[in-house]
Amino acid sequence: MLKHEIIPVTPFEQNCTLFWCTETKQAAVVDPGGDIEKIKAAIARNGVTLEKILITHAHLDHAGATDALAKHFDVIIEGPHKEDQFWIDGFDNQKQMFGAAFSYATKFTPTRFLKQGDTVSFGNIVMEVYFCPGHTPGHVVFFHRESKIAQVGDVIFSGSIGRTDFPRGDHGTLIRSIRENLFPLGDDVCFIPGHGPMSTFGQERRTNPHVSDRAVGIS
Repeated sequence: MLKHEIIPVTPFEQNCTLFWCTETKQAAVVDPGGDIEKIKAAIARNGVTLEKILITHAHLDHAGATDALAKHFDVIIEGPHKEDQFWIDGFDNQKQMFGAAFSYATKFTPTRFLKQGDTVSFGNIVMEVYFCPGHTPGHVVFFHRESKIAQVGDVIFSGSIGRTDFPRGDHGTLIRSIRENLFPLGDDVCFIPGHGPMSTFGQERRTNPHVSDRAVGIS
């Protein structure tokens, strides 16, 4: 069985998430953007063993503490897609863009880049990988089919979608990623966005002003 705890980190209140397998107590942290002590405390509080770090995309608020956390626990890093390498290479530029609050961030080297159709695992849990570019060119989403829960990073939010005004962002690509790759997973799928409250794909397909059926002209 999969359990999770959302850990808001950084001044942007980014939803870093600790997932773990209840049978083995093996865990994965998704998007450790910062506040590494909060993440370490959540791992200890839940009595789990960190097996790996998963990254949806390489913006600092999602990945800034990846290197430090991986070295502290001596674990591997999986994700994002290789198209986000340029964001990793540009960490120093990102620190200037995002401000002094992210001065701690250091570049990381993924153990494995991910692509559509891959899976990631920890303990007895297997999550499917979906390639969802648009917010960044190498953004991926993690989906646990049995629990009907997805970690979507900054692709879609409750009532909104990810920004596409960053370098190599693309609005049309983002809309296609959501409607063609995520919505087909099912209206009853709950998702954890990169910021803000959880929602379901069904709720967003019905009401999201950017990507709902009505917004794209489907009655």
